[in-house]
Amino acid sequence: MEIIVQAPAILKIAVSLLFILVVNRLTKNLLIAVSAATVMLAFWAGHSVTGAAGIVRTRMSQPDTVALLIVIFGVIWFTTQMAETGVMKEMVGIIKNGVSQRCAMAVLPALIGLLPMPGGALFSAPLLDDCDTRKSVSPGLKARINYWFRHIWEYWWPLYPGVILAITLSGLPLWQFVLLQLPLSVLSVLAGSLFLLRNIKRPPEMNEHGEKMDFRQLFIIILPVIVVIGVYAAIRLAIPALAELNQYLPMYIGIITAMIVLQVQRPLAGKRWIRIFLSKKTFSLALLVAVIRIYGAFIEAPLPDGRLIMDIMKAELGTAGIPLIAVIVIVPFISGLSTGIAFGFVGASFPIVVNIIGTNPGTGVFLSSILLAYASGYMGMILSPVHVCFIVTNEYFKTELLRNLIKLIMPVLFVLAGAFLLFFMIRIVIP
Repeated sequence: MEIIVQAPAILKIAVSLLFILVVNRLTKNLLIAVSAATVMLAFWAGHSVTGAAGIVRTRMSQPDTVALLIVIFGVIWFTTQMAETGVMKEMVGIIKNGVSQRCAMAVLPALIGLLPMPGGALFSAPLLDDCDTRKSVSPGLKARINYWFRHIWEYWWPLYPGVILAITLSGLPLWQFVLLQLPLSVLSVLAGSLFLLRNIKRPPEMNEHGEKMDFRQLFIIILPVIVVIGVYAAIRLAIPALAELNQYLPMYIGIITAMIVLQVQRPLAGKRWIRIFLSKKTFSLALLVAVIRIYGAFIEAPLPDGRLIMDIMKAELGTAGIPLIAVIVIVPFISGLSTGIAFGFVGASFPIVVNIIGTNPGTGVFLSSILLAYASGYMGMILSPVHVCFIVTNEYFKTELLRNLIKLIMPVLFVLAGAFLLFFMIRIVIP
């Protein structure tokens, strides 16, 4: 029997996301919170028990989901290996000797952000945490800095699947898309500096200018990280068929290669590897990611009547007489908020945005709309309680999701304000 609770699609999605925050606050268990919200969304969407079970089964059997979970395992194993071999502490030490604590806390997650790995904030979290040797920075602030600066590149860095999909759906050349989106990274860095980094108080005896950085030693230390980027890029460029087989496969191969390189550099004994592979933390995080993917499946799956939630949302906005510019903002933002992944909001909203712009828009209209749509979707993704990086960051620092989301509103508004300014500037300058 199918039960459909009548309510606007936007309201259903918004309430399910709010439910995650409320249940997590009450239970202090994110797995329970996301699971409960998934059940609520499935009920509201009108799926029968059999239909819902089919959606879950389909999502968990998809190659992308299996590969995502494998990559999550790989990320955790790799970061643990780096910690066990002392690489993390040495990396932090070298960077701290060359720059201030504030700069180090931004540079480390930004460096890891060049790796298009799911849950990559989990990789950078221990690095950033090691910068705070005096424990003078609150866990919440560290979580927000790690999360924010981990994501300053995904507006245009062409190794990210979301960027690749945006280029494909927009039809823009790579160089044009990169130039269009680069200012968003600048805005993101400025927002992080103004609203996050400046809250770090400098110890009176700390040398803000730092000592001379040993770049040669730094290169040796971060060689495994460079290997991940290099192997990923090489596979996508030289063997695109392998990347087409599965979008996560190049990243996993890169992680495994980097683990081998690090093992050659600094061997670990068998017992330590067993401890790394069988860590309870690894399995609990992988289970959480799986539940998040199931939640996303109910956002993306057709309803019992065959319609898609995002299509219904578009129709609702049109019926309400929402202006075009508002649709360009709202549809990607809600998509990002509900999917928590760039690939998801681009895939869900860009066909709608491109469609409503029209078949022959002016160059300025098209470019400005693409920029604003991507920025809006990305900010929605940043505020999403089902964003894997946000979840693992909060799990690592043992901080509260809702409090951190509220604290991120100001930098998000700053980036959106800058995107609106760029939107109007492009329309004025380019006909």
